[in-house]
Amino acid sequence: MATVLLTISLVVVVALLVAAGAMALARLDDVNHADALRHGAAAFAACITLAAAVTTALAAVLR
Repeated sequence: MATVLLTISLVVVVALLVAAGAMALARLDDVNHADALRHGAAAFAACITLAAAVTTALAAVLR
């Protein structure tokens, strides 16, 4: 159980870092704050979706 919680927290931290990076890159392109937040939210959602897809694929292979 501890491994699962550690993995989930690691995925969330990495997704947050990706979102922050996307927001920073958007701001460097002179995008306003609302659009930069939208870019960050899209990057966060993409990371979480990718993690869910990988988890589903691994669960199917390991059974």
